[in-house]
Amino acid sequence: MNEPTPPAPSADPDRDARHTARMARKKAVVDAAIAAATERRGVLLVNTGNGKGKSSAAFGVLARALGHGLQCGVVQFVKGRSDTGEEAFFRRQPEVRWHVMGDGFTWDTQDRAADMASARAGWEKARAFLRDPAIGLVVLDELNIVLKYAYLDVAEVVADLRARPPQQHVIVTGRGAPAALIDVADTVTEMGPVKHAFQAGVAAQAGVEF
Repeated sequence: MNEPTPPAPSADPDRDARHTARMARKKAVVDAAIAAATERRGVLLVNTGNGKGKSSAAFGVLARALGHGLQCGVVQFVKGRSDTGEEAFFRRQPEVRWHVMGDGFTWDTQDRAADMASARAGWEKARAFLRDPAIGLVVLDELNIVLKYAYLDVAEVVADLRARPPQQHVIVTGRGAPAALIDVADTVTEMGPVKHAFQAGVAAQAGVEF
């Protein structure tokens, strides 16, 4: 068996020494922050912004939660299609309960009363998850859009989120997260667009966009 080739000696030992010292200082800071983070409870995450990836990130965490044996619930607001790759995959997992409660994007439905009724029905499904301590992770996909258009009362939604079981995690996605939701969230990520293939005329494709 061939022995691994040893690394070549550095041409700049002073730079290597500075790097080692800098990483040692950084490790001390990181280790101290980890040691100080002793609280364990359910967290509320909000993925917002105009960039792609808010729901995709949430479903990545959903996969992670399943890997740790958590029971999970998903409620999709606004979105009406049920042929997405993520739904096809996660519906096969017995630990996931999945509800598609939207009728399509608002520019397609063009019916505020119907959209509000769908949002209310979706929130009743969400409430059932938020009251069940057996559910370790709840994903409320595109809820921010519902709140942005005032299909649901923000204060009511925030109150239900705050009253959930202490160890339950929640992820809320969608553009335009309201300030009241951001205020009570533990982690907020704003995704910003840099480039998008659709702007160059590339159609949405299975496995990447849905």
